Amino acid sequence: MSLRQHDYFITGTDTEIGKTFVTSALLQAFSQQGISSLGLKPIASGAELRDGIWHNEDVDSLMQASSVKRSQSEVCPYLMQTPAAPHIVAARENVRLDPQVIVQAYQQATMHADAVMVEGVGGFHVPLLDDLSTADLAQQLNLPVILVVGMRLGCINHALLTAEAIAARGLRLAGWVANTVDTAMLFQAENIEALQKRINAPMLGHIPRLHDAAPLAWAKAGACLDLNLLK
Repeated sequence: MSLRQHDYFITGTDTEIGKTFVTSALLQAFSQQGISSLGLKPIASGAELRDGIWHNEDVDSLMQASSVKRSQSEVCPYLMQTPAAPHIVAARENVRLDPQVIVQAYQQATMHADAVMVEGVGGFHVPLLDDLSTADLAQQLNLPVILVVGMRLGCINHALLTAEAIAARGLRLAGWVANTVDTAMLFQAENIEALQKRINAPMLGHIPRLHDAAPLAWAKAGACLDLNLLK
């Protein structure tokens, strides 16, 4: 698959560390530079029925943050109802996750936007099927990776292990984002400094804990990121 200048796979050190928030901020930041943006969340688990339509909060956020508007099925080919690990939910809901469907969704997205952000599920190595993980999916998409590091106790180990896993798959770590998760974390600046010394990729920025509602929060977070640092 040919690489494009502004397309990235977004992963994180864990679940619930702000992957979707940072992806939304990236989409807004690209838009601010006049680059059309579209976010994909190919697999999402956890949906609620509103007005006869199943909604997932992450998918809705990416659709709102994208400058290019596409249908929910294009943004998220696999939307499952139960909020749990995707391989378990897929088995229980009789969903066969086909990576080729996701690759095709990405290829379709490239026809509509100049910057396509593909957000993974949870961390980098989450099972999707017995023989497929998010790491395999990232390889099939063959996109450079942006790593979201949730700043909390233990993040150094999680970040370094994830960076190693990305490299082991032959993928390029284009950059990483320090996203404040625990505002009470001790020595946050020192932790960031330790990561900067050890991760062989630029830190795109440090996003503080923001309490504004979207889309203002995405704009503020996007202003913390330097896209020119992307490798």
